[in-house]
Amino acid sequence: MTIGQFAYANNGNHFLAVEALADQPFAMCGIPFDGAVTNRPGARFAPQEVRRASLMLCDGIHPVFNVSPVDCLGDARDMRLPNASPLPEVRAAIEQQAAALMAMHHCVFIGGDHSVTLPLLRSAKAQHGRLALVHFDAHCDTWSDHFGEPSGHGTWTYEAIQEGLVDPHKTVQIGIRSSGERSAREYVQDQGGAIYTARALRGKDGDALAAWVADIRARIGDTPCYLTLDIDCLDPAFAPGTGTPEPGGMSSSQVLTFLEGLAGLNMVGMDCVEVAPAYDHAELTSQAAAAFIWTYLCGQIAKRAPSS
Repeated sequence: MTIGQFAYANNGNHFLAVEALADQPFAMCGIPFDGAVTNRPGARFAPQEVRRASLMLCDGIHPVFNVSPVDCLGDARDMRLPNASPLPEVRAAIEQQAAALMAMHHCVFIGGDHSVTLPLLRSAKAQHGRLALVHFDAHCDTWSDHFGEPSGHGTWTYEAIQEGLVDPHKTVQIGIRSSGERSAREYVQDQGGAIYTARALRGKDGDALAAWVADIRARIGDTPCYLTLDIDCLDPAFAPGTGTPEPGGMSSSQVLTFLEGLAGLNMVGMDCVEVAPAYDHAELTSQAAAAFIWTYLCGQIAKRAPSS
């Protein structure tokens, strides 16, 4: 299996790592937490389902990057988290474990709800300095509170900018389309960043997106960049298994076009969040998440491969 190389345990219900992390340059890790959702829970079960969905990527060579992650990737399994604790304690546990992994590997994390991205950014910023951010999502996640709660899965982008974790001028949002007050919807743009809404993306793919990919690459330059992908950036037709679906979203091919085109950025890590398997159909959502993670990994591994 490409993502982590797994095999069924004897009881058939859990996966066991076949290969240890060892000195692998890349690592993946699950974050089974969904205690900050505001609609449908269940994203805590995503890591095992995304791993399962990666089965057919087992020995695949990427058609664009011409590499496979198999020999470069280890699996750190899932974080141990105090899921019944308040959100700040859960985030502290995530940050501590992520920091240890990031110090040794280029990491991909499988959430979990989107509140887990804030501690991941804290860990990445401590290692690389202030970051650029590429953020795929249906929602802006820039509310200053969450239905009266000071923090949640819809506030982390606002918090990341306020804390100075990311450079607002090098923050890019892709696929935004949900309702909300203007101050939240346009917050990133008001701070100097860029927003590519799902409405603007309608009918565009392939070469039609090339100019936008080039603009994003020019904006971010060589700044260390973190990529976070909320699966609800996709239209529910492509990803029904998520907690807060929003019609009118991106297609899988559009996301892949961006991921392939942005692979040359100085990426330092990625997460894929908000897959909620209980609401999925025919594994559409987990399959998409696995393909996106695989594509990201192949793009990063290809940059390290010696030129032929």
